[in-house]
This record gives sequence, structure tokens and C-alpha cells, in this order.
Amino acid sequence: MAVMDALRQDRGMTWWKSSVVYQIYPRSFADSDGDGIGDVRGIIDHLDHLSALGVDVLWLSPIYRSPQDDNGYDISDYTDIDPLFGTLADVDELIAALHQRGMKLVMDLVVNHTSDEHQWFIDSRDPASDKRDWYVWRPAREGFEPGAEGAEPTNWGSYFTGSAWQYDEASGEYYLHLFSRKQPDLNWENPSVRQAVYAMMNWWVERGVDGFRMDVINLISKTLPLVDGEPTPGLGGLCYDPGMVANGPRLEEFLKEMNAAVGLSQRQLFTVGEMLAVDVDHARRYTSFEADELGMVFTFEHMSLDQQPGVSKFFLAPLHLPDLKANLALWQYGLADDGWNSLYWNNHDQPRVVSRFGDDSDEFRVTSAKTLGTVLHMLRGTPYVYQGEELGMTNAGYTEAEQYADIESVNFYRLATAAGLPVEAVLTGLAAKSRDNARTPVQWTEGPNAGFTSGRPWLPVNANHVTINADAARADAGSVFHHYRRLIGLRHDHEVVREGRFELLLPDHEQIFAYTRTLGDQVLVTVANMSSHEVRLQPGDVPDVTGAEVLIATHEQPTVDVLRPWESAVYLVGS
Repeated sequence: MAVMDALRQDRGMTWWKSSVVYQIYPRSFADSDGDGIGDVRGIIDHLDHLSALGVDVLWLSPIYRSPQDDNGYDISDYTDIDPLFGTLADVDELIAALHQRGMKLVMDLVVNHTSDEHQWFIDSRDPASDKRDWYVWRPAREGFEPGAEGAEPTNWGSYFTGSAWQYDEASGEYYLHLFSRKQPDLNWENPSVRQAVYAMMNWWVERGVDGFRMDVINLISKTLPLVDGEPTPGLGGLCYDPGMVANGPRLEEFLKEMNAAVGLSQRQLFTVGEMLAVDVDHARRYTSFEADELGMVFTFEHMSLDQQPGVSKFFLAPLHLPDLKANLALWQYGLADDGWNSLYWNNHDQPRVVSRFGDDSDEFRVTSAKTLGTVLHMLRGTPYVYQGEELGMTNAGYTEAEQYADIESVNFYRLATAAGLPVEAVLTGLAAKSRDNARTPVQWTEGPNAGFTSGRPWLPVNANHVTINADAARADAGSVFHHYRRLIGLRHDHEVVREGRFELLLPDHEQIFAYTRTLGDQVLVTVANMSSHEVRLQPGDVPDVTGAEVLIATHEQPTVDVLRPWESAVYLVGS
């Protein structure tokens, strides 16, 4: 027990527990050379913005050499930079500039799959190659002619729609691709694959990188043998069940091996695993103080509460606030004593939260963005800010199929309309959930192309950049930007924000999100109206905050008896 207590104390000092992470999607952040695509030099040019915001860690989505089939998540060379984004020298300069400002750099680690243009896969296509077993190859289903309809080894569907198997005529077998057909899955059962990955990770750490965000990392161990799953209703007999492939029997073995080979815990490197189909028990095991696996994980549970169960995310359902509160509370309670939470509303795969869970009308966009930020940042865990979130950027507002660029959205529209779904319903789903919503360029100025590029942007800039932009936000003391800056400062300054024990209040209330965080004799009380209507609370609904210090609020003279639309406040009770 004494050893465990000492380990807990040591892990309790991990630097990322008091940090806030800012995610950059490079092609949409800032373009320095006028080609319409963001680049590393553009990031360097805007580091003062991040420094003013107060974030501690910059997480960079993939900038490796890539054919860009999935915007860089299809990697053809892990130790080179795609010319779209710059050079290795630019990355070295970025690392140095961040470290000089007291910030750290986290790279995206995409090792469930590579590009089909990676040399490993090119070699693997030859059945006689020593790299044949570096990927997941299978013969046609018994009794079927290879390449024929229905001959795929299993009925698994790609998460980008269609079959997860691609027939390779040159070698006479199928390879597995859980995402695009140009993203073949690596075979982690092969120790040579694992050692190659660990060598690459060490190469980046030695270059100065401070950690890794691990893309769909719990898919690297797949349940064997590969068998058919239950078909997903309405999607052509294919199975889209992440549970068929996630959290396989050797996952923890692989994570421990990776941790030791790269020295993730020993070097105090930042690690967060993106994980499909994980629950609290999984997360506790993977992030336990004694596990030596990961620092934290991304869960998707709260991101599926506004869709119909068992089908694609584009089949929408209204968000029920008590469900959202219950899910976030479940993770707060579940990882209270062991493990650690990641806190996020937005990322490159999710729509803009102010349009999704807030109110992006002119009247309530700012206050709802602030309140969404407050209820997230006052939870226990490491918060993530996605580029433009600090400005209250909104969804793209697309109305036509031709406006979408993302492979997932384009494929869904094609297949859904071919299956007879009404075009209007398909477009409604895309407008709400397409990944393009997160990928419109960052809005720096009110000028042409929002100051993102002097050329033609790869994805159109949102027309509302005239009023929603970084220049205007930094100049306005009441902006979303300055509210986020203060939230980040509270995490840095108050131990109760970092370590306080969570308790949910009013779990069944349809409009109010309220909770406490307690550490010693200090109690942090967060009260938020998550609606566009006034709400009256009764005495005793929340703790008495008479005389308490107001740490942050969306409105002047906040009260806890009548809350205005999207009003929120955080009170500190006790010394």
C-alpha cells in the first residue's frame, strides 16, 4: 500500500494535470505562403495568440508526408513532413519557439493504419515479401470467387461507409481498412510492426516532441479470429459495431510495451488515446496510476447523445440535458480515485459545440459559448480547446451536397441517397454533424478570407468571419476569447479546480447544469443555465453562495435564484 501511495503521489505531480491543451488542425489554422492550405510557418506566426490565451500544450494534427486522402491521417512517411505543411526544419523551429514560451508540443500518432502509399504497404502487397504480415490480409470468403460481390472475408463496414475490405488483384487477397480503402490497417500481432512504431516514436521524442495523441489506438488489438458481426440496420448488411474490433485481448500488453519502449511514463511524456467503444472501466484500466499505459483517453460517449442509437451519427436526435450531465458525471465519479479524464467539446472530427449544444444565434452565441466553456473547464481532468473554439466559431452552414469536402460526408451522402433516404434529411444530418464544420479556416480578421490566406482557401471561410474573428475577440474584454483565457487561468491558479472532488447537483433538471468541486474546506460551485430561456431555482437547489467569491461569470451581478438565458457563474466558498 505504501508503494501504491508513493506512486500515486509521484503521478499526482504529472505536469499535464494542471495543463490546458490547444488542438491545431494545420491545414485550417493559418497559411503563410498563399497556397490556401495552412502550414507550420503559419502556426509559428500565430503563437502569440496561443500565448495570450494561456494554453500549455499544442496538439498538432498530422503533418507527416501523406497523399491526403483523409487530410493527413493516411501517412506515407512517419519521419518526414508533407510539403503542404513545410519542412522538418520548420517543425524544429516550432518546437523551439513553443519551449521558449513555456509550452509543449504533442504530435498525432496514427499507427492503427498507414497510407496504401507507405513503402511498408507497397512491399506488403507482394505475398513473398517479409512485410506481407505487416498488414491484415485474408482470402475471399469460402465458396466465393475472389473479388466477387459478397466475397469479402467478413461483413465489417468501414467507418467511412462501405466494406472494410478491399480486394487486391495483384496479390489475390483482401486487406482490412477500418477507415478509407487507402488506409490499410497494420497488423500489430507482428512484433516487427510494433518495434518499427516504437523506433519512430523515439525518433520524434529525441527531436523534442513532448508526447502523443494516439489516433484510434484501441483498434490496434483486434479480436481474433475475424468473424461476422450483427448487421447495422439499413446499411446494406454491413456491421459498423466498434465493439467488434476495439479493445482487443492484447491491447494492454501492446500499450505497456509501447510505454516501456518509448519511456512514456519515465520521461513524463504526455499521452492521450482516442478510443472507440470504451467505458469507464476500460478507461480506468488504461489510465490507472499503476498501469504504465496511457495518461488519459478520449471517450466518445457524450458525443453520441444527439444521434439515434445504433445507426450513423448523421441520424439526429434531440439532446436531453440530463443524459449529458449523467454521462459526464459517470466519468467524473469513475475516474475520481484512479486514472484521469480528458475534457472536450470540439475537435477536428466533431461539429462546433456552440452550434451543436449551444445557441449560435446572434443573441446568444457569445453567452452560450462562454457557458459551455465554463461547465467543461471546471470539471476534473485536462481540458482541450479546439482551434476557433475560443472565438465561438460556428458550424459552416452548408446547404448543398457539393459544398462538402470531407470523405466521410461525401461517402455518406452518396450511399444514403442511393439507399433511398430523403435528400433533405441527409443534408440536415450533414449540416449538423459533418467534420467539415470543424475544418473551415480559423477566422483571424474581418478581411478577405478571414486573414487565413492570401490565396484561395482549401475550404471556404465561414461568411460570419466579418463579426466573429480573433482581432475583434482580443479587443473585446467581454469576448469568448477572454472568458476562455480566464477559465484557463483558474485551472492554473486554484488547486480545487485541478483536484477537487466532483458532485453533480439537480441531475434531472432539464435546463440547469450545476455541480460542486470540493477540496478541504474549499467548495467550488458551478451553476449554468444551458438554455435560451430564463430559469428560476428554488432555495436549496444549489449550495448557499452568499458572500462567496465569484471567480467567473457570463453576466454582471450573477444570482442563483433567477438565471438569465445561458447565464453561468462559478463561486468559491471557503478560504
